Amino acid sequence: MAEFNARVRAVCDLNVAESREYCGRHEYDGVPQDLSPSGVAAGLLGVSAARSAGGPMPDPHDEAHLRAFEDLQQVIFGDLELHRRNPMFLLGELDLACYDKDYAPAEARYAARARHLAAWPATIDAALESLDQVSAPVAEALLPVIRGLAAGIPSGADGTPSGADGTLSGADGTLSGADGTPSGEESLAASVDPVAREAALAAHARLVARVEEAARSGPPDPALGAAALTRWLSTAEAIPVDLGDLARRADAERDRLLGRLAESTAKIDGERPPLDVARELVRDHPDRAGVIETAKYWTRRALDFTRERDLVPFHDGVCLVGEAPESRRWAMAMISTNAPAEPDAPSWYWITPPDESWPEAEAEEWLEVFSATTLPAITVHEVAPGHFSHHQAVRRTEGDVRRTLFSPAFVEGWAHYAEELCVEEGFLADDPRFAIGVWLEALVRVTRLASAIGVHTLGWSVADATRRFETDTHLLGTAALSEARRATFDATYGRYTWGKLEILRLREIARDTWGTGYTAKRFHTALLALGSAPLGLLRAAIERG
Repeated sequence: MAEFNARVRAVCDLNVAESREYCGRHEYDGVPQDLSPSGVAAGLLGVSAARSAGGPMPDPHDEAHLRAFEDLQQVIFGDLELHRRNPMFLLGELDLACYDKDYAPAEARYAARARHLAAWPATIDAALESLDQVSAPVAEALLPVIRGLAAGIPSGADGTPSGADGTLSGADGTLSGADGTPSGEESLAASVDPVAREAALAAHARLVARVEEAARSGPPDPALGAAALTRWLSTAEAIPVDLGDLARRADAERDRLLGRLAESTAKIDGERPPLDVARELVRDHPDRAGVIETAKYWTRRALDFTRERDLVPFHDGVCLVGEAPESRRWAMAMISTNAPAEPDAPSWYWITPPDESWPEAEAEEWLEVFSATTLPAITVHEVAPGHFSHHQAVRRTEGDVRRTLFSPAFVEGWAHYAEELCVEEGFLADDPRFAIGVWLEALVRVTRLASAIGVHTLGWSVADATRRFETDTHLLGTAALSEARRATFDATYGRYTWGKLEILRLREIARDTWGTGYTAKRFHTALLALGSAPLGLLRAAIERG
């Protein structure tokens, strides 16, 4: 690959899984990150040494962006030692689904997957040296996902990825291969050594046993504490954070969204409580067999609308829709984009229908996500003008910083902002269900922000957070519980709402500053030209726009 800035490289060395898949740094293929105490210490030393040896970036904005990420590595791995208390760091390093994406010839990708799987035992054992502070709630929340990792190990039957159907949802609607496999791939001979596979399964069993033990006897409190969460958020986004103010903003946003929901549901039924109307609406959904086709339909509609309104700087690229690989089926819907450092190739909008073996009630609850009310909102978030559109812009940015270091709060904040943007721009304006779906998704996201602050700084239990979801959103029962449990291991999952609120605030500043020169396209182009900058650095979009 092309020459890479040494300071950016050092940050990537501590974020290998993300760098591989979302940045397209495939020099990391087949090489999981060493999360042992010595491996992490070496990575932190590498960041410090690269900063000392390397000069500043030519652009002051890029220098501030890079410094925020360098500082964040010290906070995450050095000060807070999150790799000791959160198995999520290891989960990314064990992911094999990244090789399903069509960024290189299948033979090369599957060979890298085989090397990666062969490294599982060493990777797991190294991480187990560090994972000595896992709380019981975090272990309980992550156990199903950790157990499910084994599903991503190729069986050796044919070595091909599972679940992809190869149907285009963007350019011309044609199939990418006669047999429905990505980019016309044909079945390959088994690429996984049976001995390596058995060793990986044995290592996986050791990991499961450790996390099961933590679920039984780990510390009962998952809270990071206010000081730790404040430092994490402030450093990550290069902005001073006041958690009390952020919690108040979350409450105000919840109240605004409930008001908008009431306005929209009144167009359908003004006699019943808005959340009751919404809970009935989400029961209108396709069956399991129809989920993928429905997602393809809404993807085409979202792409067409974004192009017609010219909402983003670029409208090219291909986004395919398919059933998620087994190792990604913990997510109901997600995007796997054509990364900035990769050659042009399709992105994938992965959809996970309920498993055919599930009880009817569980499958029904899962299918509600794909309702005629919520799936359109999810699709504009994941595809256009959300994540897919954003990544098409990131591929055009210049410099290793903007093409490699992505603020999670901006990435998710942009896609969440895109949902309400579509309401403003009139997408499906004749059908109130779309706006209702946007408000419902937004209420879940703002409740995540409140729950993260509650669980990690205010003494909330998982039960407390569950009640908050059941009160303020349409989610009930196991769905509300699942969202509440996520707060224990994903303390920054309020990033969706936080990022959206900062983008909306910046938009008002842009309108005031540019006056009659303001357009949505100008604002979005200036914002996305920064790549995925930390929230505290977004003002540069107005200064340079």
